[in-house]
Amino acid sequence: MATGGARRLADWLAALAPADIPDAVNHVALRCLVDTLGVMLAGAATPVAGMARRVAALNAADGGAAVAGASGRYAAPSAAFANGVAAHALDFDDNCYAGFVHGSAVIVPAALAVAQARHAGGEALLTALVAGAECQYRVGMALGRALYDRGWWTTGLLGAIGACAATAKLLALDTGATGHALGLAIAGSGGMKCVFGSDAKPLLAGRAAESGVMAALLAEQGAGGPANALEHDYGLAALTNDGVFDAGWLTPAQGRWCLLSPGVDVKRIPVCLSSHAAVDGVLELVARHGLHPGQIAGIACDVPPVVAANLIYPFPRTAREGQFSLPFAIAASLAFGELTLDHLDDRLMTDNALVDLMGRVSMTSGARWADPALLADAPEGADVTITLRDGATLRCFVAKAAGSAARPLDDRALGDKFLRCAARGPAPGQAGQLLATLWRLRALSDVHSLILDDPTPKEYG
Repeated sequence: MATGGARRLADWLAALAPADIPDAVNHVALRCLVDTLGVMLAGAATPVAGMARRVAALNAADGGAAVAGASGRYAAPSAAFANGVAAHALDFDDNCYAGFVHGSAVIVPAALAVAQARHAGGEALLTALVAGAECQYRVGMALGRALYDRGWWTTGLLGAIGACAATAKLLALDTGATGHALGLAIAGSGGMKCVFGSDAKPLLAGRAAESGVMAALLAEQGAGGPANALEHDYGLAALTNDGVFDAGWLTPAQGRWCLLSPGVDVKRIPVCLSSHAAVDGVLELVARHGLHPGQIAGIACDVPPVVAANLIYPFPRTAREGQFSLPFAIAASLAFGELTLDHLDDRLMTDNALVDLMGRVSMTSGARWADPALLADAPEGADVTITLRDGATLRCFVAKAAGSAARPLDDRALGDKFLRCAARGPAPGQAGQLLATLWRLRALSDVHSLILDDPTPKEYG
């Protein structure tokens, strides 16, 4: 038995076989792949993804991995970087409360790049996705939510662990090499929440994917990493989390899969998940009472502290800031009926009607959120009160948003989201065929041709 936290994960990871994974877990991982490739194809048309491709192209020669929105094949680390940026560029990718992370936007690009470069089959890719997610999410559970609350952007901090674990599985590294790979990935990780609302956020997601791939490739070549990078006096838990670390999560109990609990939350609208419950509450009240925006005098949202900390732009100036603005998310949903990718437009931020609606939205974090049980049940919930111009008030509480693991989109709705996103990608005419191929992933003998290529994607944003 290996010693040290990274080595304990490595024991499990190296021994994991496809037959060990329940069908329900595989299906969640497959849904993560479908959702992430959809938002990746849409995100490929953003300016920040274009920047990432141009940098990644510096290492594109003789690569075997495809990049959304680019012709040719890239080296696996560069492809992981570029696709990771595209996957998170629109902030439309999934979340997991095991660490408060955007897991799939980092893990999927890493695993896909390596699987394509090594001509792996669909079942191997799916197993790698499960392995990467479980390793990263278990570390997230061991650290707890305080890590995120104190300002660490856990997608950047923990993402390399998932990317590394998925890569190590695809490379069939033994326990020793896998432990070294994870040690390298953990020791080199980082990310701060000051990135919110800037290009740095998707760029660091891409860097986490690249870093995880590089750590595993270096271990494959014999590089060593610290086995105790998690629990060392100068390790991850000590330096970022005051030493708080529940090592029991690193020895998986039979039947305990993070992909099932806490599960993965798929976004219904392309803004920070912290706004989704409040938006759902407002739309529910509007539909229930047949309201129109002109009747509304004010919308008060009582939300957990983490929501208030994430949604920091009361009057956003850019679409990227709008994705971290509760007033924008609610106002756009009221104005347009549904907030879509079309509304991530800088020009809308100064639209007089929309600005007026944003001005009617307020956000507070009341004393109720000091209740640990409530926070566990509604980590990004919202108590919404609408005040009408005639003085009447309407109230709605939403614990978890539509699309969350507790209220998941069904496969058909997820497929519809994929098709809407892929329609913005480099080859929209092939979106339906790609979706059908993804749903039968395990039957593929080689995933080399999964991603659609195009040298001239249309940019927007």
